[in-house]
Amino acid sequence: MKSIKYFSIPVILIFLFSFTNIDISLKVNGNIVDANTGESLIGVNIIEDGTTNATISDHNGSFSIDVTNERSVLLISYVGYETKHFKLKGKDLSNLVINLNQAAELEEVVIKRKSLFKLGSPIFSESTGISGGIVNASAHQGYDNNTAYQTEDYDLIQENKFHRAVDEPVSTFSIDVDAASYSNMRRFINNGQKPPKDAIRIEEMINYFKYEYPEPNGEDPFSVQMEFGENPWNKNHKLLHIGIQGKQIPSKNLPASNLVFLIDVSGSMQAPNKLQLLKSSLKMLVNNLREQDKVSLVVYAGAAGVVLEPTSGIEKQRIKDAIDELEAGGSTSGAAGIKLAYKTASKHFIEGGNNRVLLATDGDFNLGVSSDAELSRMIEKERESNVFLTVLGFGMGNYKDNKMQKLANLGNGNHAYIDNISEARKVLVSEFGGTMYTIAKDVKLQVEFNPKTVAAYRLIGYENRLLERQDFNDDKKDAGELGSGHTVTAIYEIIPIGAKSDFLVEVDDLKYQESRPTKTAKNSDELMHLKLRYKTPDQNDSKLLEFPVRADAKDFALSSNNFQWSACVAEFGMLLRESAFKGDSNYQDLIDLANKSIGKDLNGYRAEMIRLMQFMMDLESTELVKHKE
Repeated sequence: MKSIKYFSIPVILIFLFSFTNIDISLKVNGNIVDANTGESLIGVNIIEDGTTNATISDHNGSFSIDVTNERSVLLISYVGYETKHFKLKGKDLSNLVINLNQAAELEEVVIKRKSLFKLGSPIFSESTGISGGIVNASAHQGYDNNTAYQTEDYDLIQENKFHRAVDEPVSTFSIDVDAASYSNMRRFINNGQKPPKDAIRIEEMINYFKYEYPEPNGEDPFSVQMEFGENPWNKNHKLLHIGIQGKQIPSKNLPASNLVFLIDVSGSMQAPNKLQLLKSSLKMLVNNLREQDKVSLVVYAGAAGVVLEPTSGIEKQRIKDAIDELEAGGSTSGAAGIKLAYKTASKHFIEGGNNRVLLATDGDFNLGVSSDAELSRMIEKERESNVFLTVLGFGMGNYKDNKMQKLANLGNGNHAYIDNISEARKVLVSEFGGTMYTIAKDVKLQVEFNPKTVAAYRLIGYENRLLERQDFNDDKKDAGELGSGHTVTAIYEIIPIGAKSDFLVEVDDLKYQESRPTKTAKNSDELMHLKLRYKTPDQNDSKLLEFPVRADAKDFALSSNNFQWSACVAEFGMLLRESAFKGDSNYQDLIDLANKSIGKDLNGYRAEMIRLMQFMMDLESTELVKHKE
């Protein structure tokens, strides 16, 4: 059997649509392979040229499509490969083998079109969980009117506002290494939909990408870098960029792992882009386990049970066989599963090791303890065992993003959304250390702005990670975790003293106290002072680090690529949220800026985001035309 070739960047469909009526009469079956290696290719886009008739290749590289007649031409496209026009006439249509040649450079794969994105749009393939197929346009014109998504749950996000530095000089928040919001956003756009505003957590979009911060060289497990520069969406404002780089620990040097896979096998997981994709994802992780690593498998539906006792990572086939035997059905007793998983992890706890529960679910708990408050209290209690939590979200339609977020935040954990097999590879293989091994916990940042140089500031994103000022010194207050090799980025939007801004609103003077810079502030040329606290994974007392930042703003063009790209991602998030703070933002200018700021893009993730921007611009143009009609 041919090996399967996976790619670490998600599939983006590039369609040439027309609204020609299709009289389908001929079935075509085939297989897509790499021309050089003969390896089957998953998730290749196949469309009958000149129509909206499309499909994608499955997990074996196979496809089946009904076409108009034998004179039809298949347009075949795949990221990293040359697009191919394949003529069917004279071919054996029951057993086609189509070879694709790799493109010379991934970064040269660009969208050369004006407006190709129409409301007949790609959806998830039932066989792979990767975007493909065609959706009826009338049923997919927005989140609010789409019944397929009406049971998805997202917490309301009230965007951070500007605070006057003279009145509220201190900002405190927890780090967030999650990136679930980005892949979930991508799923909506690939499905031809604008994502719900509350599905957009801008900090998670920013932190989806890796940045080139300096490696730590001291005793602390991370480095901190800060940069002050121009704001591309508001010329009167500035941006403060804070970057944290976690120490990269080679996989072979990671401590032994005690992993408990907690799998939702309830009826809501029956869809192929849920349990089937979940099983494929976990088997990729198993491929990277070592002899000293151990895996247990706990499942839950109407009840919970252990289906695989702790098994050495060297017994890969045994673990995979146990995963393959999972089937979905029944109600969802998630709380019982969580309790059993933590009990299993604690029973086989490895001192000095990586003890972690991996919860894989759509988050739809409907039996036993299911309320957010009850689940929160339970997870808070379980985290005292020093067992960490990774939450992997799957599926669409009834996805409970808000519940997944709460569980991960409270369980000393992280949250990823797996929309396709490529994202599974990114999270569970390429970024295994960051996802699975914590190097610092309860990481908090506190920024004090100098009112001599800063009129007002606002933190972009992190709305659900804000802390009270007094929480910074409270070691009992939970905060975010940093994994091996993780980068964390935060951006403040700054209104400098003397700048004109619509967001600077006059307030009345106080009667009993004065609001004015101190003598220290008046004699300082600093922009702000950063304080950071963290704990090592096995300690309960935090360590304090401090960093001052001078008020020397760089031109945007002279800023680092870290600064430029993260600003583009933040601006994209604000456009998706239709933010009141988006200033002069528009998709065309942002696409132009992002192309200039793309920097190194070894895996193609940045090029993919630019394509998503293009799709959104086309989608909004289509909706505008329809509204005028």
